[in-house]
Amino acid sequence: MTAEPDGASPARRRESSAPAPTRAAPTRAVVVLPWQRPAAGRDTARAAEARLAEAAGLAAAIGLAVVHTAILPLRARRPATLLGQGQVAALGEAIAGQSVALVIVDAALSPVQQRNLERAWSAKVIDRTGLILDIFGARAATREGALQVELAHLEYQRSRLVRSWTHLERQRGGFGFLGGPGETQIEADRRLIGERIIRLKTDLEQVRRTRGLHRRARRRVPFPVVALVGYTNAGKSTLFNAMTGSSVEARDALFATLDPTMRGLRLPSGRRAILSDTVGFISDLPTELVAAFRATLEEVAEADVILHVRDAAHPDSAAQRADVEHVLDGMALDGTLDAGWGRRTIEVLNKADLLGGVEKVPARQGAVAVSALTGEGLPALRGSIDLRIAEGMETADYTIPPADGARLAWLYQHGEVIGREDADDAIRLTVRLLPADRARFERRQ
Repeated sequence: MTAEPDGASPARRRESSAPAPTRAAPTRAVVVLPWQRPAAGRDTARAAEARLAEAAGLAAAIGLAVVHTAILPLRARRPATLLGQGQVAALGEAIAGQSVALVIVDAALSPVQQRNLERAWSAKVIDRTGLILDIFGARAATREGALQVELAHLEYQRSRLVRSWTHLERQRGGFGFLGGPGETQIEADRRLIGERIIRLKTDLEQVRRTRGLHRRARRRVPFPVVALVGYTNAGKSTLFNAMTGSSVEARDALFATLDPTMRGLRLPSGRRAILSDTVGFISDLPTELVAAFRATLEEVAEADVILHVRDAAHPDSAAQRADVEHVLDGMALDGTLDAGWGRRTIEVLNKADLLGGVEKVPARQGAVAVSALTGEGLPALRGSIDLRIAEGMETADYTIPPADGARLAWLYQHGEVIGREDADDAIRLTVRLLPADRARFERRQ
């Protein structure tokens, strides 16, 4: 076969000259915030600008191109559109001609309000709950996460089934030889969604049982569990990687982590622990997700130490802290979390590098300032975790025969030996152990 003069076959030349496939342009979106001034005296109330910026960040997290944002003051909530007629008309003019396909209203919309706004603006409209559900749907990677997201979506969709949609009024044939009015489309849709929800809850219960078996297996090891919690994008995954040497995805994006991840952690005392990274919290978390993601938050309920990671450089850090504590308080009220969760919590003021270093972070009693990006402050954090775990340890005295090297090594590996006396016939040890370790060792005797 004769080679082509330029060293390439005609087929290769045709392939190289073909135009590269073009990527679809991102969906153009508008983000609006209906804003009612918070009640006087609420020092943690989120500022309108910060809330709008967060909503735009949520939109960007799923690849939307935000072309317009607006804060719309609310004097009263209109049943038909939530917004006033003048605001609806003005926003319609603002989005006209910008090829806007989606309008995100950072509030809770009723199905009727959503439909009326879509008609007024000739664009798809979703509310805050719908946006967060879309993000979770795009990010869930494990089977558990996918089940939880589908359950939350169906719970949300079931609330959207309203009789204002004409196709939902159609009737199907009845059952039985006597006939009858039959089943309307909306009833059929509700029945199908309800059946799927029941199946999903059954599958999720199996996932929870499996997770429970894993937790019981860890108790037999056992190592203390340290759980990271915090507002979304506070830097939990970056801190997780810095402390464990892992490579969990950490991006400057809201909800970069949805599925729990666990790795081993070595503490200054030599003690080993398990560090767990969890989903980020957010203000006004949809109730469907609070219930559906209970299994994910079970790692927090089982943790020996909770690290509440905060973005110390964020202008809305105080309100974010209040949002996280509100969710944890809710878990305590329904029995998922013990009421004393605050006593085993360490507040971690992250992103100190954005403030000029840990010395520049405003002091807060019991809190530890760190920069997960540079590593500054991490030794102090490990020490604080060690001390908090040690506070829950018990002191015990044991007499070990010198020939029993296995039990002696076990105590050194799992406990903190604080006293030792060697004699010809016995070794007397004073050891600090976690309650589970002490019970495990004493069962071996």
